[in-house]
Amino acid sequence: MAEQVRDPRRSPVKRRAILDAAVAVFCREGFTRTSVDAIAAVAGVGKQTVYGHFGDKERLFLAAVDDARNAFPAVRDGLVTDSGDPRADLTDAGEAILDVVLSPTVSALHRLTIAELPHHPELQRIWREGAEPTLDNGIAAYLRGCAAAGTLEVTDPLRAARQFSHLLISEARVATAYGTQPLASALRRSIAAGCADLIVRAYRPDPVSARS
Repeated sequence: MAEQVRDPRRSPVKRRAILDAAVAVFCREGFTRTSVDAIAAVAGVGKQTVYGHFGDKERLFLAAVDDARNAFPAVRDGLVTDSGDPRADLTDAGEAILDVVLSPTVSALHRLTIAELPHHPELQRIWREGAEPTLDNGIAAYLRGCAAAGTLEVTDPLRAARQFSHLLISEARVATAYGTQPLASALRRSIAAGCADLIVRAYRPDPVSARS
């Protein structure tokens, strides 16, 4: 059996460089104005190397958006520290979530995704299945622990986690004009604390049930 010759254009290092360059150029120029030549120049590779990895600009764009969600698992792992105080724990977690969601790169890709949804419906699946739900799972795991400990009464932890993250992220995105304006640290804390307070109030144990 003949030995397969590995295509040097498909090296992981070059792929990483192309994805990083693609995110930077797409965020700066938008999808329509971005050219493969520009991405190749920023990545320091030839245009054919870009095509060899991703095929065309559209597939590279989808791969770049998909790659951006890789920041979320790192936040999810250890997202919430359980101190026994759900309000404080969710406030801290909310601030950590907003640090990622409102980062310049994620914000720019989110805006670009909204603009390109009519032309690339796959983008909705990428964000729906991979990005914010990753954070929801981390919050849900924490809420499941609260339910087991009796500090909160949560029958559907994933739904409660979505309620928390949707309130949190939506308010912050509106406050920052979808990431185009900075969010002061005091306001970030206030938004996170307000959302945490709503969740705790909604799911705190019923004292009557607890006595029966």
